[in-house]
Parts: sequence; C-alpha cells; structure tokens
Amino acid sequence: MIMDGKNANAGERDDAAPPGLSPELLNRRSFLFGSAAVSLGALGLAGCATTDDLLRAEAAKLYGPVPDKKFPIPAVDVSKVDPKYYRRTVRYDTKEAPGTIIIDPASYYVYRVEDEGNATRYGANVPRKGFLWTGDAYVGRKAEWATWTPPKEMIARQPEARKYAGGMPGGLDNPLGARTLYLYRNGVYTVCTIYATSDPESIGTGVTSGCTGLLTQDMIDLYSRTPVKTKVIILPA
Repeated sequence: MIMDGKNANAGERDDAAPPGLSPELLNRRSFLFGSAAVSLGALGLAGCATTDDLLRAEAAKLYGPVPDKKFPIPAVDVSKVDPKYYRRTVRYDTKEAPGTIIIDPASYYVYRVEDEGNATRYGANVPRKGFLWTGDAYVGRKAEWATWTPPKEMIARQPEARKYAGGMPGGLDNPLGARTLYLYRNGVYTVCTIYATSDPESIGTGVTSGCTGLLTQDMIDLYSRTPVKTKVIILPA
C-alpha cells in the first residue's frame, strides 16, 4: 500500500546514550582508563574487551527472558543483532508531540518521541522493496498475542499461507508475535502493523510486506507506552 510522503521535520543528533546500557560504554577510551561504570570483573570478561563486547554483555540483560501470562518469551540472542540496533535513548529534533512514533525505514529505526528533545530508538526490520510506503497513520487498535490472518494478496503470492486463511492463533510461532500495533488511516486499516519479531537476524533488513518489526522485548516496551490513536509517521525510504 503506497501513501503520500511527508517530512516529519525530525532528525537524530549523534549524542546517543542507551537506556539501561551505561553511557560510558560508548566511550572506549573512558573504559580503558578506568572511568566506566561497569568493570571487566562485573561483566565476567577477561583480557581486552571491545566496546561491542561490553554493549552485548549489557544488552543480554536488557533482552533477557520475559515471563508472560500466556507464553514465556525467550531471551534474544544479541550476538545476532548489530549493537547499533539495541534500544537507546537518543537526542532527536522534531516538532512532533511526545508519544508520536516515527518509522525511518532508510535507517531501520523506529523512534518514540520523548520529552526534552529525546527519543527512544529501536532497531527494526522494515518492508522490502515494492512494499515501502510513507505518510501519516495512527494506531487504530492493539493486541497481545494476536491472531494472524494473511491478506488475500499474500495468499495469492504465497499459496502455502492459505492454510491460515481462517486465522493462526497467537503464540511464539505466530508471525505477529507477542504484541501488535495495527496502523490505520482515515478510519481504514492499512493492512500494516508494528509487530514483535522473534528473528533477531531480521533487524536491520527489509523483509516484510509492509509491516515493521521490533525485537519482542522492544515491542513490549513500545506497546506498553502506546495508546490507541497514537500518531505514527512513516518517513520516505
């Protein structure tokens, strides 16, 4: 589904700091000279450690297993995710109100606008070529462990999806994952979502038929802070 593009008048500045990940971890020199908040001993590391090693060690805590009323959510294998896609708080210039979600498919990021010029930034997978779209939308509804029903267009392209034409129940193997935000425009469902992916290797790639996926732990965080009617902006790719 293709929509008219819109400039969100937004832009990230480069003084990023990960929430839950010590800001000092971004400064290798600071760490090597003993000023980092996390020591090698605390991390159980020996010898020379790279900044990526330290980020992954902290990310393993951020993306650990999550108990859930329906299905226990396993930990993310953070070694399969480029550290630049770990959840962070970043400086972000925009006139959009706090709570607004901005999808930047060109950079494989989703931003949630926060107060005081900040945003929470999540790594994402995005639509593949031919399924990209831009413009304004909003969260029309949201669901936990949603039933997935492949659209008729997908069934036409992928006949093997026909067996789920009546709906695939929610669960760990369901493509929509643990949490889903359904995107609407002018009262009509766009057939696109922001969803939880259990495939860490998909982050930073264009693989979907119009939807945007976040790591499950990131999606739970975004979902919990996103009410129905939240504005969503999809930037040009």
